[in-house]
Amino acid sequence: MSPPHRLSEIEHRYGDGVHILNDPFLTTQLARLCSPQTQQPAFNDLIAQLYTSLIRAVINQEFPRVAAELPTRMLATNRNGVFRGEVIDTRTPTVVVDIARAGILPSQVCFDTLNHLLDPPVVRQDHLIMARTTNQAHQVTGAAISGAKIGGSADGCIVLFPDPMGATGGSLCTAIHSYVDGGLGKPRKVVTLNLIVTPEFIRRLKREIPDVLIYALRLDRGMSPPDVLATVPGERWDEESGLDERQYIVPGGGGFGELMNNSWV
Repeated sequence: MSPPHRLSEIEHRYGDGVHILNDPFLTTQLARLCSPQTQQPAFNDLIAQLYTSLIRAVINQEFPRVAAELPTRMLATNRNGVFRGEVIDTRTPTVVVDIARAGILPSQVCFDTLNHLLDPPVVRQDHLIMARTTNQAHQVTGAAISGAKIGGSADGCIVLFPDPMGATGGSLCTAIHSYVDGGLGKPRKVVTLNLIVTPEFIRRLKREIPDVLIYALRLDRGMSPPDVLATVPGERWDEESGLDERQYIVPGGGGFGELMNNSWV
């Protein structure tokens, strides 16, 4: 048996199932992505690089492994030329959910990566057309699904939700509920893949969907008081905040959906 995979992640008090990676390389790339100087095509190139790494972390940590005996080229000249060890179970049924519009490119990157690793017939990509709903003060009140293309059951599948900015959690909760409560069967696991999350996002997801697994590259809580920022994340969770009055992430990186598509509406 291979030893369990060890994920490098930051210390926090948010409970089980929350993984905020501690990866200096990815942190540096993400800081570059959030810079005002980063525009197309560099912006989408960085998104693709970051999600290639993030989906690999999720695969290493969450996907089942099986014992394998695989011949190598050395078998032609030596009877010991057989690799024996554990590999990812390539028969693991997986659904990647594209939440348009900020999730289009992240979902495609995850889908393509999984197709190179798993048996392609077990990998599916679904599509949800969603938008935030806001009130007259431009505060986010929820999210609405205006269209969907779902290719079948999610029963027994690992269902992945790549969505760059985990701000309020409203959109992802709506998306996840459409699977776990939508007559599509019982997923094996539900996993979100976010570049940035806030304390508010984590709280809402874990409250509404306790079994959800959250993977993120960075935790932003820049609206918290200085003394709260000096504590371990989650230690004074009730006093933490990463959202401004419009419920945008601070320090954040701006509207990724607009930047990803060069569309400012």
